[in-house]
Amino acid sequence: QVQLVESGGGLVQAGDSLRLSCSFSGRTFSSYAMGWFRQVLGKEREFVAAISWNGGSRYYADSVKGRFTISRDNAKNTAYLQMNSLKPEDTAVYYCAGQIRSAYAPVLLRDHEYGYWGQGTQVTVSS
Repeated sequence: QVQLVESGGGLVQAGDSLRLSCSFSGRTFSSYAMGWFRQVLGKEREFVAAISWNGGSRYYADSVKGRFTISRDNAKNTAYLQMNSLKPEDTAVYYCAGQIRSAYAPVLLRDHEYGYWGQGTQVTVSS
């Protein structure tokens, strides 16, 4: 069974950086496309970034483009989300998600396309 565990969240000030990690276990990590989503209490979960199984394709939400970078290390079974120039509006619980790769859709942008989710990590950005 696939398990995803996020880490790296915390409380930072506007303009600071954080790197989230998503540790993957239970299956072959390189067979999975990965994504990051975030959710504010009372709002719908929002797409942040996605990466293909080999890192060759990446996609970002407009709100984070140029500030966030998604990456993966298949040797370490870990996906990352580097977040720079953080803003108060980036405050949310961040979730990583995984789904077995498809030749037709190397990156997945919608939460219902993912079958596996982590428990989330809180990111709070103060102004």
